[in-house]
Amino acid sequence: MTPANRMLRRLLAMPPSMIERIAGPPAHVDGRTVAPSVHLLLRSLERVDVTGSSRDVIERRNQMGRSTSLAMPTVRGVRAVDRLIPGPDGQIPVRVYRSHRTVGRVPAIVYYHGGGWVVGDLDSHDGSCRMLAKHSGCVVVSVDYRRAPEAAFPLPLQDCLAAFRHVHDNPQQYSVTPGAVAVMGDSAGANLAAAVCLVSRDDGPVPIAQSLVYPATDLRMTATSIDTFATGFMLSKEDMLWYRNHYVPDPHTVLDPRVSPLLAEDLSGLPPAAVWTAGFDPLRDEGMDYAERLREAGNYAEHTCFDDQIHGFFGMGVLPGGMDRIENVCRQTGDLVHAAQDPHSGRDRRPPVRANLYAQ
Repeated sequence: MTPANRMLRRLLAMPPSMIERIAGPPAHVDGRTVAPSVHLLLRSLERVDVTGSSRDVIERRNQMGRSTSLAMPTVRGVRAVDRLIPGPDGQIPVRVYRSHRTVGRVPAIVYYHGGGWVVGDLDSHDGSCRMLAKHSGCVVVSVDYRRAPEAAFPLPLQDCLAAFRHVHDNPQQYSVTPGAVAVMGDSAGANLAAAVCLVSRDDGPVPIAQSLVYPATDLRMTATSIDTFATGFMLSKEDMLWYRNHYVPDPHTVLDPRVSPLLAEDLSGLPPAAVWTAGFDPLRDEGMDYAERLREAGNYAEHTCFDDQIHGFFGMGVLPGGMDRIENVCRQTGDLVHAAQDPHSGRDRRPPVRANLYAQ
């Protein structure tokens, strides 16, 4: 952990009473109260712009790099190797992670980073992918897909699909159990993971599982939570519009299920899913709705809402309880993937009870 990480962690770990004296009472919306440490972080970021309010694409990418370097402590015990794999229009950079404790052939998780299809890269999500490899019992292949506006839809999706198929078709290159490849992503990356599952269902092979962390599933942006949390909670509605318009410049494209998976008429026959949302996230409702639609279509789908958290918690290990939350997501994703690779696991196909987890 860097000195800056340690300083920020000490600040955020102050008692709630002290935080309230400094930052005021935390927000209370929809019967939920944002975590005191998150409240302090949000108030602090109002004064120091490290989250990315610039409308310049390059500066926004640089801002994300600066913020992620502060938000995630160093994760040890994982080996990471960069390589290039074939893509539809050239080579795609990927980073392959494997825990030092993982032995032999295991399932793989192909990971698509978040960042609104515009920002984010292998480095911005390195800490989260190391946690995933460490606690899931899987090999993780993080994909540096092409980004908008230089490469708008469908090019990023084509790269993501190509990366999944490459890992699936070449298990020996990754010491992966043949046929046991899942997909996962956060935010825009979760949108891409869901789209990969939809496309693959009709033009296989199909991922064995999907783990979607605060996914964008309906780019019409009509969900109630988008307006409820339009400002003041890290990801703003204005940000979302800016990202969306780079990824899908043609407004009619938002109706394409490969862009808005929630709008697909038929969601049957999809891989078992784990969906993760945050109580104070503009994307909360469409993530919850997607899990519900998956269950209604006969798929196995878990949904967990961290009620007192905001968008981006999967990369905020510096928050009190942050590494525990990230580990929770990684372990449960690993459980889902390992169960999915075993046709005799007896996984209950009934819709599970929705869980709401509160930070301590």
